[in-house]
Amino acid sequence: MSLQNTPRSQRIHIAFFGDRNAGKSSLVNAVTGQSLSVVSGVKGTTTDPVYKAMELLPLGPVMMIDTPGFDDEGHLGELRVEKTNGVLAKTDIAVLVVDATLGLSQTNRQLISLFEQKNTPYLVVYNKSDLLDEVPHTEEKNLYVSANTGANIERLKNTLATQIKTEAERPLVHDLISKNGITVLVTPIDTSAPKGRLILPQQLVIRDLLDHHLPCLVTQPQELPQTLAMLKEPPALVITDSQAFGTVSQMVPNEIPLTSFSILMARQKGFLETAVQGAFALNTLQDGDTVLIAEGCTHHRQCEDIGTVKLPKWISDFTGKQLNFRFTSGTEFPTAFDKVAMVIHCGGCMLNNKEVLFRMNTAVNQGIPFTNYGTAIAHINGILKRSLSIFPWAKETEE
Repeated sequence: MSLQNTPRSQRIHIAFFGDRNAGKSSLVNAVTGQSLSVVSGVKGTTTDPVYKAMELLPLGPVMMIDTPGFDDEGHLGELRVEKTNGVLAKTDIAVLVVDATLGLSQTNRQLISLFEQKNTPYLVVYNKSDLLDEVPHTEEKNLYVSANTGANIERLKNTLATQIKTEAERPLVHDLISKNGITVLVTPIDTSAPKGRLILPQQLVIRDLLDHHLPCLVTQPQELPQTLAMLKEPPALVITDSQAFGTVSQMVPNEIPLTSFSILMARQKGFLETAVQGAFALNTLQDGDTVLIAEGCTHHRQCEDIGTVKLPKWISDFTGKQLNFRFTSGTEFPTAFDKVAMVIHCGGCMLNNKEVLFRMNTAVNQGIPFTNYGTAIAHINGILKRSLSIFPWAKETEE
């Protein structure tokens, strides 16, 4: 996968925060080398977060984010600050932009406190250093730069690349496959499938297998029996789209490992064990309970949409209860839950790891069970233990 086409969820997110007119947008433009953000001397020019994908060595593919002023005022200002707080939930590295002619403000200090509370690596960057009579000594976490003259911009870029300790990425699937094993991928194509392409989790799994020189076959549920019959040896693993779990589990012999793209995404994002525990909350739902179904992306809803149509029906049939369903998508996700009995999230392929874990912790810290599509659907079909059998830690999982 080229750096230019790297999905947003696979990029390190670097966000620029600060007061209005501190020069955040000018600095973002200077770092990216593009006129990404509108620049003006009028306070509050940036009204919504602006995103720009780029490559920043040695970090690699990153997402630059320009945020509205944190000191904004009035009702609209409150909304902008709320959006800025939302950006912080997905930020891997924070850049606090300070007007060098004014120094740290009270809101700057509030932002530093937020960074530290969320354990977010950060830099304090004093912009407009060209307006100072004398530029103070620049330290590792306190840089003096000028977006206007370009002073110390390269140093800022190099420093950013040292601020995050990139952990080894959790594997997606290749470590589960023996060297000579073949993987069969079941990818239903219906009216909700994107025209002319596969959905991102399917793309990521295929690329992970190819990157590690592991062969795979891609088929639809209808052709799965024929595909399995063509193989001289049983496949090492069958991976299915969650919505076909029930059908596929009946087609695949029990001795062949079976899981779903969504379960693999939860594993890579770091919340699979929480999702497994959360799935059992389906057993305790009562009449009148509310289930929040959340997606990380936005798309046009189809008649066969899994999140708003299929999943609610399967849950209602499984529980036999009269339930209420709430739906969120994209950047929408509540920070407080009013009478929500459980949260069922998508695999999170469009969200970076930090935002997915932020959402998980937001629910779990309030005592709300949190699971995802694949795990919940496997439990509904009575095959959760089977779908986790490829993970050594899950051997004791109960249905």
